[in-house]
Amino acid sequence: MKIYGDRQSGNCLKVLWTAQVLGLDYSWIDIDVLADQAKTPEFLAINPAAQVPCVVLADGRMLAQSNAIMLYLAEGSRLIPTDAYDRAKMLEWLFWEQYSHEPYIAVVRFQRHMAGLKPEAIEPKLVQRGYAALDRMELALSTSAYLVGAVASLADMALVAYTRLAHQGGFDLAAYPHIRGWIKRVEADFNIKD
Repeated sequence: MKIYGDRQSGNCLKVLWTAQVLGLDYSWIDIDVLADQAKTPEFLAINPAAQVPCVVLADGRMLAQSNAIMLYLAEGSRLIPTDAYDRAKMLEWLFWEQYSHEPYIAVVRFQRHMAGLKPEAIEPKLVQRGYAALDRMELALSTSAYLVGAVASLADMALVAYTRLAHQGGFDLAAYPHIRGWIKRVEADFNIKD
């Protein structure tokens, strides 16, 4: 299996971490998105959507979109709850992550940390919605060590990717003790290092 990704992207890292945690055999191929390497004819032949992450499986089939890749890789593993309700809750968090978390936390992080925009140049609604996402997570983690059940799942893998870097977007996690504790637990559980 080949994993195409940019290590600056939380979406790419969560695929890489899933493969590592599960001990899968893979090759990592760096694609520098800022250098437009996802738009080269060679990469477009692999993924016409010009996006990373994507994987090319051993049989040559390609799969894109980080959460879809994670679900495929983790099928039948400890990262996906066996209980139907818990599995649905995990999927609920995965869908929420792409709609209500990543578009704000990750986008503001990109604009501040990668593109170098000043705080006043960031759309205020992006920051407000980022804090709303953090509020939602803090509430959930105030009653549970993980997002679903008593052990870490793909929900935690997906959401820790950008949450642990929220400070790079100017998000202050000081008021979020449950999130800070959760980040440490998930990093330790999955052996995530900077």
